[in-house]
Amino acid sequence: MQIIWYGHSCFIIKTPTGKRILIDPFNDNLGYDNNFPKCDLITLSHNHFNRLLLNNYNNLTKVINEIGAIDMNFIKLEGFNSFHDKCNGLKRGSNIIYTFRTDKYSICHLGHLGHIPSSLTLEKLRNIDILLIPIGGHFTLNGFEAAKLCKLISPKYIIPMQYKTNKTSLYLDDPKNFIISMKHIKKIKSNILDISTLDLNCGSQCILLTPPSS
Repeated sequence: MQIIWYGHSCFIIKTPTGKRILIDPFNDNLGYDNNFPKCDLITLSHNHFNRLLLNNYNNLTKVINEIGAIDMNFIKLEGFNSFHDKCNGLKRGSNIIYTFRTDKYSICHLGHLGHIPSSLTLEKLRNIDILLIPIGGHFTLNGFEAAKLCKLISPKYIIPMQYKTNKTSLYLDDPKNFIISMKHIKKIKSNILDISTLDLNCGSQCILLTPPSS
């Protein structure tokens, strides 16, 4: 099973059977390549995204942008209500946190989360295998806030996302504040992570993926 980072908050989860789940696709103004492969499922965490992107997908590709539990046979997912800011959505609207579960692995994508979730939501997210968390600040959690949330959720592995890189001109923080707030950080020279190589019995560790090259 693979997690592939396409930049910003966009990932593809590739299951052992070859199914692809595309998370938070973006348009072409972020600096990253958005030539995404064909996928079997698309999830959207927020509402300010270019729906013209979906023209590349046929009507059989299911698009999910809602809270609640859904069983897709090849993966089980659940969406949790949250917000894009610290004002209950008054500034930037709502956000959906998604968990993805297979027989072996659990992954949580926090979307464009801008606050610490409720205790009820945190209870649902605790001890997840892999947490995908925004750290760039300004319109999501910043590095210090993200580090605090990681301690509350206690995932086995943490993958930061949505921060300043040399690929994008977006007004975001670089990962420095997050890195100095965390322990056990490993940088890998790839935007692809093979989950089967991870030791899920370890303590919480952070993996810094390399931004996609094209």
